[in-house]
Amino acid sequence: MRLRYQFRLYPTPGQQQALARAFGCARVVFNDALRARRDAHAAGLPYLPDGDLSKLVITEAKKTAGRAWLGEVSAVVLQQALADLNTAYRNFFASVSGKRKGRRVAPPRFRSRKDGRQAIRFTRNARFTVTPGGRLRLPKIGDVRVRWSRPLPSEPSSVMVIKDAAGRYFASFVVETTGEPLPEAAAEVGIDLGLTHFAVTSDGRKITGPKFLRRAERRLRKAQQALSRRQKGSANRRKAAARVARLHARVADARRDHHHKLSTQLVRDNQAVYVEDLAVNGLARTHLAKSVHDAGWSQFVSMLEYKAQRYGRAFAKVDRWFPSSKLCSACGTVTESMPLNVREWACPCGAVHDRDVNAAINILAAGRADRLNACGGTVRPSA
Repeated sequence: MRLRYQFRLYPTPGQQQALARAFGCARVVFNDALRARRDAHAAGLPYLPDGDLSKLVITEAKKTAGRAWLGEVSAVVLQQALADLNTAYRNFFASVSGKRKGRRVAPPRFRSRKDGRQAIRFTRNARFTVTPGGRLRLPKIGDVRVRWSRPLPSEPSSVMVIKDAAGRYFASFVVETTGEPLPEAAAEVGIDLGLTHFAVTSDGRKITGPKFLRRAERRLRKAQQALSRRQKGSANRRKAAARVARLHARVADARRDHHHKLSTQLVRDNQAVYVEDLAVNGLARTHLAKSVHDAGWSQFVSMLEYKAQRYGRAFAKVDRWFPSSKLCSACGTVTESMPLNVREWACPCGAVHDRDVNAAINILAAGRADRLNACGGTVRPSA
């Protein structure tokens, strides 16, 4: 399986200028190519093939006075910008034709130099290397210092250099890894995700949601007020915007760290993990939007899924219409309604349920049933 390993970069001022030049050239090539395809479509001409487009916006453009500076960066960076545009078009066409599942994909849009995130990609053709001294050697940029938090499991096939809105630089490597099966565990777990508690497991464990954004709101409010008072285009406004971006980055980093630790623990301790397939996009349009985004359920579930695959665990999502909260885990009776303010309820059979624990138990049972139907065999019960 393919995984991304991300590490912090610390380029020198000269290397930062070279990276800014590469970001700008990749953005210009992307925009020129998008404009050429839009103009051809507006004129009723056929769709420009990839080879003709590359010749037009890179090879021929370098010969002109207005684009001669494209030769100052690695050609691989420019080709990868075109590859990004082609991928965006393929996703758009697949979405329009119905071949792509999920939400409708919009057509490609022009990139802006004011975007908070800038990125370029180097493939093996660019001959990027990790030096014996542990630095990342990038063509026409130099040897960039890297903070290695862990070793790479194999030779990377590509590296993306990213500058985020907070002004930090990262190297994101794509590597091929083999599975690392963990020793077989006896337990299986169902997980009910929520806002009162971030996660409640079928064994009764309740994990409190850290609410990182809520805790940082006071500092963010002051930083955003200071930003709103700065004159547009001034150096002080850029500094204030950078401060807001750093605060948001700190919140996102803390949330990601929490999700990584919790997902690793759940996958390590259980042979199978089952979660509910939540409609996050729908919930994010309600009055609970800020709390839903602060919880970061989608990121957490994605971590559970790829870690389960990597470590030889079973993972499944239970249908979002499954009445996990209204179903009595003791007798199977489904109540007619269950308002959100009801945290504990009694079934006519005599069982008294904690709403979230009961939902997690039902998710576990439904997940096992789905596995049984999919495998056509017997699913081993948990101890």
